[in-house]
Amino acid sequence: MRESWSRLSRSLDGVTSPHTPPVSPTVAQSRVQTEGPRVLSRVIGIAGELLILIGALIALYVAWQLFYTDVQADREQQQVLDGLSWVQPAGTDNSDQGPVTIPAQYQFRDVAPPVTPPAEHTETFAALFVPRWGDDYARPISEGVERKAVLDKLGIGHYPQSAMPGELGNVAIAGHRTSYGKPFTDVDTLAVGDAVIVQTEGAWYVYRVTDWSIVRPTAIETIAPVPGQLDAEPNGHYITLTTCHPRYSAAQRWVVHGVLDYWAPTGHGIPPEMVEDLS
Repeated sequence: MRESWSRLSRSLDGVTSPHTPPVSPTVAQSRVQTEGPRVLSRVIGIAGELLILIGALIALYVAWQLFYTDVQADREQQQVLDGLSWVQPAGTDNSDQGPVTIPAQYQFRDVAPPVTPPAEHTETFAALFVPRWGDDYARPISEGVERKAVLDKLGIGHYPQSAMPGELGNVAIAGHRTSYGKPFTDVDTLAVGDAVIVQTEGAWYVYRVTDWSIVRPTAIETIAPVPGQLDAEPNGHYITLTTCHPRYSAAQRWVVHGVLDYWAPTGHGIPPEMVEDLS
């Protein structure tokens, strides 16, 4: 009998008696107060992990925007230049004495330059050389200033309705300052008198920087036929370079103006400005 009671006692071990007193309110409140901070801590931890993930994704996007797009765009723009058989960078020559430069008798200042025919949208019709930016600087100029079709892929875009090289008026061009090859990244290094050179299939056009300014994006007078004068009739040959300012922002525009110094037919070498020492 004593063993039976012992087994019964063990089988009932842990069973709550109907007469077990309820948990006191103080104990229950203590449990709630303990669980509350734990839940809040878990929520904060999850939110922190999400913020870290978002930050990592943003960092990857910035790296892609600033670096990978440069590599990709540089490659595409070089392929465009390579497809133009008439482009003649400063580093190309067949002489043991260095590049052949255009003789003075072929540098025309008092003879009207040949006018480049109008180009179709996205058509590459010229190349830009800026000695201040290095003797290896050469970028294609294509028709249009749309980001996706022109600026992001082809490099430098030509404002539609602005003058073509050789035409009276203003050859207005635009390019990125950061990302996508950033063809105008060093625009702030240009000084008055620096050469800005445009080559087409038939001619070289050598411009000289006259001034620069920082303006609002709506300042369309900067690309007018006579820069800064919306209603003026053009009586000269100008060039305008526009890009975003400050770096990594589109709040303003950095604008550089120039005027034609001379032109020369292709086939007689490269402009001597392309091999000048600017250091």
